[in-house]
Amino acid sequence: MIPIPKGFSFGAMSAGFKNSLKYDLGVVLCETEAPAAGVFTQNAFPAAPVQVARDMLAGRKTARAVCINSGQANAATGDRGMVDCRLSLEMLGDALGIPEESILPASTGVIGVPMDMAKWRDAAPELAGRMGKSSPMDFARAIMTTDAFPKVAWANISGLPGSEGPVRVLGFAKGAGMICPNMATMLSVVLTDAEVEPALLREVLAESVSLSFNRIIVDGDTSTNDTVYAMASGASGAKAGREHKDALSEAFADVCQALAYMIVEDGEGATKVVRIAVTGARDNGDAEKVARAVGKSPLVKTALFGKDPNWGRILGAVGYSGAAFDPDHVTISMGKIPLFRNGHPVEGESKQLLAPHMRRQDIEINIDLGAGGGHYEVLASDLGHGYVRINAEYTS
Repeated sequence: MIPIPKGFSFGAMSAGFKNSLKYDLGVVLCETEAPAAGVFTQNAFPAAPVQVARDMLAGRKTARAVCINSGQANAATGDRGMVDCRLSLEMLGDALGIPEESILPASTGVIGVPMDMAKWRDAAPELAGRMGKSSPMDFARAIMTTDAFPKVAWANISGLPGSEGPVRVLGFAKGAGMICPNMATMLSVVLTDAEVEPALLREVLAESVSLSFNRIIVDGDTSTNDTVYAMASGASGAKAGREHKDALSEAFADVCQALAYMIVEDGEGATKVVRIAVTGARDNGDAEKVARAVGKSPLVKTALFGKDPNWGRILGAVGYSGAAFDPDHVTISMGKIPLFRNGHPVEGESKQLLAPHMRRQDIEINIDLGAGGGHYEVLASDLGHGYVRINAEYTS
């Protein structure tokens, strides 16, 4: 049973955006106006719902609902896309009996396809009638596109005053392709029933995204629609003030990191989750350059898909990353087995020793640059036949 934070209800349905009977429209509704925060893509072509939501949260710090549709991204749709986004919120607001400006929108699907507003008009009253009758899992399924499974994670916040029961954090995410976030990720919603001031909620959300969704790589692409929302209902009666930030941040980070892992695990055509840990860099920025270069490298990713511990491909990516280091001080290990040290390969039967490790889903790559105290870590998927098939046929 998924523990639902107090004060929230869910609605999900098939509106026909995907031309199938699968759920493709979902809403999470708070019983009162709640502090809200958002983190958005930095892609130069932000989708209409991203632009609308940015404006909404810049003008007000609260919301009543998040509405997500899948199947139509409403990205690169010009002025019409902006009008359609606002019209969809007006329709849903009327049906729910709440102000349209209190509904945060998000969309996912094919870029450049206008919204089917006739389907929105039919769906809004039906969706309103499903509020409270749909489950969190129904909502999670409604926001999926190429995802193989719904992504849900939760945690409790400990040490908050004012509550007689558990104080909950519940998160949802969708994403399997176009994953290399920049200030946000795919689509995600994180809910808590703690009372949190808007400024603190924004701070905690941004930090959690930085530690989770901004550290995952499937294919090196940042979407036009990347969005993460947070809402705090306060319905538990527990207040999370600034003095409780550590407890709040820990719960949010746990949820976001669990969701981030699921996204990499579900990477389109992926079979591996690769943890790339870089230490000994001149600074954290250089460590990040190396981790991302290795995580994005098609040669590294295809070698991992083939269970081939080809450390030469890792070495090449480290070398072109742009980080500053002395090559004679670099060490590369996989599965805690050293492969390259001080400018030379490590002698021994490394390929045979690594064979059991390479058969696992979770792979470790450790890189020490020997240049300082900087460190950074990313999760990346491998790259196989399934990714090409899925994306070659995406709009056909």
